[in-house]
Amino acid sequence: MDRLHMESVDITAQNIDKFAELFPNCVTEAADENGKLKRAINFKLLKQMLSSDVIDGAEAYEFTWVGKKAAIVEANKPIRKTLRPRPEESKNWDTTENLYIEGDNLDVLKLLRKSYFRKVKMIYIDPPYNTGNDFIYRDSFHMDTDKYEKGIEHFNEKGDRLFKNTDSNGCFHSDWCSMIYSRLMLARDLLTDDGVIFISIDDGELCALRNICDEVFGKNNFRNTILVRRRIKSLNSQFADNGLYSMNVGFEYVLVYSKNSTFLMKALRQSKENIEEKGRWDVFWSNADRPTMRYDILGFTPATGQWRNSKEKADIAVANYKKYEDEFKDKISLEEYSRQTGITDFIRRIPNGVGKNGGVQHWIAPSGTMLRTSNWTDIEVSQIGKEIDLSFDNPKSKKLIIELAKLAGCSQNDIILDFFSGSATTAHAVMQLNAEDNGHRKFIMVQLPEPCDKNSKAYKAGYKNVCEIGKERIRRAGEKIKAENPLTTQDLDVGFRVFKLDDTNMKDVYYVPNDYEQGMLAGLESNIKEDRTDLDLLFGCLLDWGLPLSMLYKSEKIDGYTVHTYNNGDLIACFDENIPESVIKKIAKCKSLRAVFRDSSFVNSPAKINVSEIFKLLAPDTRVRVI
Repeated sequence: MDRLHMESVDITAQNIDKFAELFPNCVTEAADENGKLKRAINFKLLKQMLSSDVIDGAEAYEFTWVGKKAAIVEANKPIRKTLRPRPEESKNWDTTENLYIEGDNLDVLKLLRKSYFRKVKMIYIDPPYNTGNDFIYRDSFHMDTDKYEKGIEHFNEKGDRLFKNTDSNGCFHSDWCSMIYSRLMLARDLLTDDGVIFISIDDGELCALRNICDEVFGKNNFRNTILVRRRIKSLNSQFADNGLYSMNVGFEYVLVYSKNSTFLMKALRQSKENIEEKGRWDVFWSNADRPTMRYDILGFTPATGQWRNSKEKADIAVANYKKYEDEFKDKISLEEYSRQTGITDFIRRIPNGVGKNGGVQHWIAPSGTMLRTSNWTDIEVSQIGKEIDLSFDNPKSKKLIIELAKLAGCSQNDIILDFFSGSATTAHAVMQLNAEDNGHRKFIMVQLPEPCDKNSKAYKAGYKNVCEIGKERIRRAGEKIKAENPLTTQDLDVGFRVFKLDDTNMKDVYYVPNDYEQGMLAGLESNIKEDRTDLDLLFGCLLDWGLPLSMLYKSEKIDGYTVHTYNNGDLIACFDENIPESVIKKIAKCKSLRAVFRDSSFVNSPAKINVSEIFKLLAPDTRVRVI
């Protein structure tokens, strides 16, 4: 039974908790009057988070690098860009709820923030590993023009920022840290309260990434580091032939962070049970032949091999779990119990007795983590890649991403985001998982259209950039999944809506009165760029109003004027010129939640005022806007 605190509320601590939710990187530790550590606010960093300019001055003890403050400014800086729909490059445009977005992911994440704030259950990314040969995004906030021109080595036809970060670069680590930091800051806002992010990385930037994630997501929300075996090599193959001995063990890592530790624990605990049934966590086992280590645990003695730890330690671990099961199982998760008590060793017997150790389960759960790191030997060359005769360097693992989605507790209708989507393995994994359990999870893929090497198989096969490969993979993977499961995948969503990052739909209107010239007036008759379509304007309005981009919509003629209705009345829009009052009244009678027109839809200001009066009379709850 819990005790009453019998003391007043610590308002300062509550305020710090609120700041921790909004700005986890600004929460630090300080000594109280008794010398004990307590949580405190790093006001210098908080000031930087709320500023649009770089603030000079000495920086306190923290993980830092050249350009960190500027990375924060860049993440918070607004942009004048939009996402333009491309139905002709999409699949099942009218019915799909999946998205494929081409463009710099920093800008795309900014544009998605309002529409997908706290709506993404799982994020998986496999960013550049910074090996000295990887191309990374060259964000413009921390270099002058000369340095930019010197550093640029690779870019697409639209001039998107991309450069090869070689280890001869004096800011080799700083550039990479700045690149990933600003993107993770934006990504955090998209996660649901019970959301999870998985980040693949190698040992080159593992420590830096862990420090960055501790700041962005909060140290308490670190859940695990999963060890992934990319390839198996013999011992001799671990050593280089150039005289320099090195250990190339072929391992990668997946860092796991949650948005809120309470929600993630429940999800992981449920998913962990499924993994245990496959015998994947039996890390108590050893194959060496030591008879003294072959003893009984919970009614099982191995016929070959033996346990890794002594019987004394095993007995303690069994007792630890029994105490938890008898006294605390219905009140608290095992992970939280481990964190609070400091007890880290537990053994139990898996009910169905599967696993090479006969169903005896052992795991180590250090305080602050979920489970001991596990080896997942799972990276496969994409079958779709083989089918279209493409060669992928370091391909992602479809099976791994499926397991991560299960581990995260992704339910039937959750959204999964990958903003370094590469060849679209994550999209493939989502469709495959949906096919297996009849789910309706949605994916959002974001990828810069990096040009393919002209000597590559992909380029010779007609694929100019990575996005073309990714879209083709989704098309073929979806059809392959449906062909293999024709009876259960009739309603499987294998489509995707394509959007491309572009400059704003609106003309620049930053002139002050003295700057106007007679020749400018004709160009300012409309504030919308001439090359923009109704569909461009409609989806631009969705972003501005914070509506998702994946819902159904219809376009119809009302007395000769085109009217667009989005998601059964979430928004109604007409972008035609000189709309008559009769049409305005018919639009108002639809009583949508929102209505949008273009400024030039009305002859003059009185006509525009009349529209407001019509809606006040016929649809008083409709919010009316013009662009």
